This record gives sequence, structure tokens and C-alpha cells, in this order.
Amino acid sequence: GSCRKKCFDASHRGLEGCRCDVQCKGRGDCCWDFEDTCVGPTRIWTCNKFRCGETRLESSLCSCSDDCLQKKDCCADYKSVCQGDTSWVEEECGTAQQPQCPEGFDLPPVILFSMDGFRAEYLQTWGSLIPNINKLKTCGIHSKYLRPVYPTKTFPNHYTIVTGLYPESHGIIDNKMYDVHLNKNFSLSSKEKNNPVWWHGQPIWLTAMYQGLKAGTYFWPGSDVAINGTFPSIYRTYNRSVTYEERVFTLLKWLDLPKAERPDFYTIYVEQPDSAGHAQGPVSAAVIQALQLVDYTFGLLMEGLKQRNLVNCVNIILLADHGMDQTYCDKVEYMTNYFSQTNFYMYGGPAPRIRTLNIPHDFFTCKNNLPLLQCRKPDQHFTPYLTPDLPKRLHYAKNVRIDKAHLLMDRQWQAARTKPFSSCGGGNHGYNNEFKSMEAIFLAHGPSFKQQTEVEPFDNIEIYNLMCDLLHIQPAPNNGTHGSLNYLLKVPFYEPSHAEEVSKFSVCGFTVPVPTDTLGCSCPELQSSADLDRVNQMLNLTQAEIKTTEKLNLPFGRPRVIQKNKELCLLYHREYVSGFGKTSRMPLWSSYTVPKPGDTSPLPPTVPDCLRADVRIAPSESQNCSFSLADKNIAHGFLYPPANNRTSDSQYDALITSNLVPMYEAFKTMWNYFHSVLLVKHAMERNGVNVVSGPIFDYNYDGHFDTPDEITEYVVNTSVPIPTHYFVVLTSCKNKSQTPNACPGWLDVLPFVIPHRPTNVESCPGNKPEALWIEERFNAHVARVRDVELLTGLDFYQEKFQPVSEILQLKTYLPTFETII
Repeated sequence: GSCRKKCFDASHRGLEGCRCDVQCKGRGDCCWDFEDTCVGPTRIWTCNKFRCGETRLESSLCSCSDDCLQKKDCCADYKSVCQGDTSWVEEECGTAQQPQCPEGFDLPPVILFSMDGFRAEYLQTWGSLIPNINKLKTCGIHSKYLRPVYPTKTFPNHYTIVTGLYPESHGIIDNKMYDVHLNKNFSLSSKEKNNPVWWHGQPIWLTAMYQGLKAGTYFWPGSDVAINGTFPSIYRTYNRSVTYEERVFTLLKWLDLPKAERPDFYTIYVEQPDSAGHAQGPVSAAVIQALQLVDYTFGLLMEGLKQRNLVNCVNIILLADHGMDQTYCDKVEYMTNYFSQTNFYMYGGPAPRIRTLNIPHDFFTCKNNLPLLQCRKPDQHFTPYLTPDLPKRLHYAKNVRIDKAHLLMDRQWQAARTKPFSSCGGGNHGYNNEFKSMEAIFLAHGPSFKQQTEVEPFDNIEIYNLMCDLLHIQPAPNNGTHGSLNYLLKVPFYEPSHAEEVSKFSVCGFTVPVPTDTLGCSCPELQSSADLDRVNQMLNLTQAEIKTTEKLNLPFGRPRVIQKNKELCLLYHREYVSGFGKTSRMPLWSSYTVPKPGDTSPLPPTVPDCLRADVRIAPSESQNCSFSLADKNIAHGFLYPPANNRTSDSQYDALITSNLVPMYEAFKTMWNYFHSVLLVKHAMERNGVNVVSGPIFDYNYDGHFDTPDEITEYVVNTSVPIPTHYFVVLTSCKNKSQTPNACPGWLDVLPFVIPHRPTNVESCPGNKPEALWIEERFNAHVARVRDVELLTGLDFYQEKFQPVSEILQLKTYLPTFETII
């Protein structure tokens, strides 16, 4: 006897008296197929041949009955299993150029699917074991990896993805944190995480709702919090015990809602493979099993979309928040090895922060113990920073929740205040976001996305603007660069334009060959007035010479000034061009091109102790040659290196007051080595480089240029403000057979934002040769061109003949030097 179409029918008796009612198991008289026919549908979310055509059961999770399509409760794979349709994973890649949406879908829905802790390398290594995700990679668009924000933790990154804000801006700076103004602690296990006061910015579900759309979220950090007093249109309170199948099935049911109720934007989140990675490490059988589980889950979603004729209607983004690395219990730095008393609080792990124990009273006034952590041991596995001194590319400073002291850990190392430390062994994340193990996945598919395409990596702050474009809505202000991901789309919704210059500039012309004020300058090599007149006349360029130097030294146009009320003038020289800031009495930028070194004989060294007043600049707007701050060990440095001279006379164009910038003596060690050694190396490797460099003022460490008033607030007792950093942007041709001056195609960039500090203790140089630490120090402070623009108020590449969206792609590119996973 069979229970087919007879489940839970108390009157039915099969052959040999078998039964299909609820009590049959207790009596031991169930028909042979009772478990598969009557019990299975209450436990599984898929069809099988046995279930096809079943009688609908009220207790089943989904149906495989003949009328399930009409009733809209089919299991996701009903059509492929029961009606013989080809499953999505077995289909050829689609070629539809336009959205193919059923009636009632005016705007293609957007689904954002996060798989926690899915590191990019998993997709390369285990692709053959995850056929559904691999199909998405093959047919859609994917990046080599997605770069998370720092710290590479779950809540900060998920909230960055949906707001386009760095953690310092949106407030969720870690999974655990303290806010002195609230005098409260936030953690994932506390009810405080549901308090909207922690959550700043505007997540995409609110952006959509504010502009007339609806949003449905099946889990996402922040989605079950009344941010700005509002929940998503439909949402679920987080509960990790909900099966992945139920999450998918519910989202598919939302897609079945009437148009007036149906969301336009959806999120879905699963905890794997992160949980397996924590428990067993990234290279483990547990992670492989977890990858197969999330692949099966994603396959259910795609089968459900296919069943609804939505595969070529929905724009789906599949991504992760961060990667995963192996940790070891013998790779923990304990603070007891550095302090005699550990009377402070430490957030331990891969991204440690230190604050006072006595909160809130001592939060702002506690003693700085950082020197006790600097250069203590030759095999120290972290670099300690006061938070404002962290590399600028991290954008992890301007928030009171980010504690005063920070340790940037080496790969696979963690730090803890005291023993024991239990969070070791297995896997963890939170490390420097340039580590390859922290790289996440990004894949996308749908009518708006290009097909069968691999793209270069990008930062996850850019995804919010992308999703707003997919929904045809206006983004809220954010840290992303709108238009920088246009290359992912078939037809971009938003076309960016270059920033407009807001400060007027002039050309500081040559009027007299002799300065009205020597400004305390002298040059023993130029004793006679004839010699002085000769070198000063070199500053008096003809229009033809100006055009020549512009073509050579400004191949992509001069930087535009986006800062308001900046008085500056252009200074032309044969071997460099600079934009001189009259109020700061120093160049805002200098631009020059270094060709690939040839076999020519080296030029003689520059003339020592030679400086003269620039006759083109009024004395009241110039630095005095006698300027120094001996108590701070600050003296003159040159922005454009005089040693870059191509003729013995051209050095004099650089030995002038308009090329002076204040520098710490310790910093000059690095600056001079970079220009005499590293710059030559880069020019050799890249077939020449264009160099733009200049000072940065970011005293309030918010990642944006300081206004003149802010600079005055922090810089006292000197007429020449002291920069907090210096930037260098190297630009070359991606096609290395071309020089920067004749580059019709894509450019390559290598920007640095180097902290300007009185010592080099960050690198623990000791007596080490410069070659062993200076390049490493520069690489630690690599940045994006966009970071430089935000810090300086300059805008680059405006005369590069290329679509603006492609220029923005270049500006948001971050070079990396990591090779080990």
C-alpha cells in the first residue's frame, strides 16, 4: 500500500492493512512510503520525482502539487524537477540585452545577497564544488575581489555596503565599541545594538523608501533597527536559527506579492562560510561543506527566480563582507610583555584598540602609553599608532568611538591584554584590508549588468551608489565616488562630470630680474649681479616655452583647486610647474615628469647652501630663507628636488623660495631617499613617470583638507603652517611601451600620503640601511588618488581625453603590494 494522496487520512487502509494517519508510527503500521510522502514535505524545501503531483499538505514547507504554480507555493525547483524544464545551473548563459520582466514589474528588482566571510580565494580554489555560484561568475560580471573597509569585521562592512560610508562616518566602527558621549557599550550580543543612536547615515532601504519605493530585508545588520525612526517596508528580526531555505522561500514569496505591496529592493544574509571559517580555519573540510550549503541556497534562489520568469528581470548582487585567515594560539602578542601594569582596557584580536579602564572620566585625559609599545622587540608583530596617525587610506580616525591607540597587526597575529586568550586557533578576520586573506567576493547578474566579464577590484564603499543607480534613485551623501562603477553596467544611469574649480588662479609673472627683498637668502655660487640676473632671467619663459613645459610636465592638465578662497598662481619652469599658495607661502603642488633613466652621464651634485628669493612672488607672500623651528627640528625642504636637474643651470630654478616647504629633519631622510632612489626605480620600471606632489593639512584628522581657519587653530607661533602629511602621485602609461607624455590609453597610478612627523619611530629604523625600511614605509601609506583629492582640495586628470567615469575608476584604484594569502 502507498500513502500517495492519502497522507493523514485516518480512514485509509492500504494493502496488508498499512495506514497513513498521524498515529501510524506509534502503532508501527505505516505504509512503506509514509516518511517520504507525508513527513518529508514538512522537512525539505525541494521537489523530487516522488513528490511531483502530491496532494497539498497544510504542514508542508513548499508544494510539488499540480496546482502549486497557481497557488504560488511551489518549491523553488518544481518546474525543473516535475515539469522537465532545464534547471538554471544547466542552462546556457542568457544573452538578453533588455530586461525581460513579467507584467507588473516596471523597474527590475534588486536583490543584495551576502554570504558572510566568503573570501575571494575560495571561489578560485573550490569553484568546481559550487556550481551555482560558479555559473553566476561565468555568465554575469565579477571582480577579482572586493576590498572591505577596515576593520574587516561583519557589522562595519555590512553597514558600509548599504550606506556607502566608512565606519568612521556611519558609526559602526567595530562589532564591539564604547561611546563616551552615550556612556554605553555596543556589542552583537547586547540589546544596545538595536538602539538607533548608534546607526548613522542612510541605508539603501531608507533611500529607496524616501523616494517612493519599497524594501524587504531578510536579515542585514541594521535592518531590524528603527534607523531614523523607520524600519524597512518588510523586514525580519535577526534569528540565526532560521533555515537558509526559509529565508530564500520567504524572499521569493515577497516577489509574488501584488505590485502595490511588493518590494523593489531586497536583502538576504547567510552566516556561512564565516561560522565554519572561525571554527576550523579557512582551509578546512568545514569550510568546503559550508560553501556547498551556501551554493545550494543560492541555487534555490535562482531556480525560484527562473520559475517566476525573473532571471532576466532581477538585478542580483552576490557579495561578502570580508575574508578569513588562519590564526594560531602561539601567534598572540600579550601586552603583559610590554607593560609592567596593564591598567587599561583592550579590544583584543586582529584589530586591537586600547582605551582607559576608568570611563567616562579618564576617556579624554588618560596618559599616552604608546611609546611603551614602539620598537620594543626586533620581532614585534604589530605597528602601534595613535588613531589619527593610521594610514589615511583606512579612513579610520574621526569618530569618538574609535579609541585613542591602535595596533595594526601582522598577518595571522592577534593581540590581547593578558593571558588566557581563547579566540585563537581556527580562523579570524579584522586585519588590514590590503591583506589578500581579507578579500571578499563580488558577483552580479541581471539586465543592467554586463555579461561574462571580469573587472578589476574595487572598494565596497562604491556599492551603495551602484544600487541607487539600479533603482533609479538619488543617493544620500556618502564616501563613494558616484560613477566610478559605471563600467559594470550596460547603460549607466548616472553620468559624472569633473569637479568645477572654485578658486581663481593667476600666473605669477616675471617683472624685475632682481628681488626687492633678498628674504635672508644667499647663494655663494651667484656672487656677481650678472650671474644672479642670468639665473633669474631663466624664470622669464616665453609663451612657446610655457607650452613646451606644460606638455612635458602637465601631460594631464594642471590640478584644479576645489578649495574655496585659495589664492594661488602658476609658476612655470623648464623642468617643473607649480601652483603657489599665497596665504600658506608655499606651493600647493608641483608637477614634473621623470623619464626612464638612460645611459647618460650623471650630472654633478646640486650646489650646496644656495637659496634665492623668487622675483615673481611678493616678499610678503614668500617664506624667509632664515625660517626654521629649531625647537621642533623643522627646517626647509624642497618640494621639487633640485637634484632632478637636467642641466647644471636648471637646478637654480629649484633653489628658490617658491619651492620651499617646511620639513622635519627626520622626514627629509625619507623624502630625499624617495626622490634619489625610489623615484628612479619607478621611472625605470614604468617607462617614465609624471610626479605631482604637495603638502597636506589635516589637523582634525577627518580625511578632508583643513580650512584656513582650522589651520590657524592648530598652527601657532609661525607664519608658515606645518603640513601634517605630504602626498606624491606617480602616473605612468599602463601600456609600458608608451611614456606618460604620449599615452593615448589607460593610465597607471601609484599615490602615497606620507605622514609628516618628527621621528621615524613608526619604522623602527635604528641603524638599519635606508633601503631596508623607507620603501616599506611608503608602501604602508599607499592611497587612492581620490584620498589625495579629499585631503588637498585638488582635482586631477581633467585634461586627460577619456570619459569621466573611466577617470573616476582610475582615481578610486588602490595599488597593493600583498601577494601572500
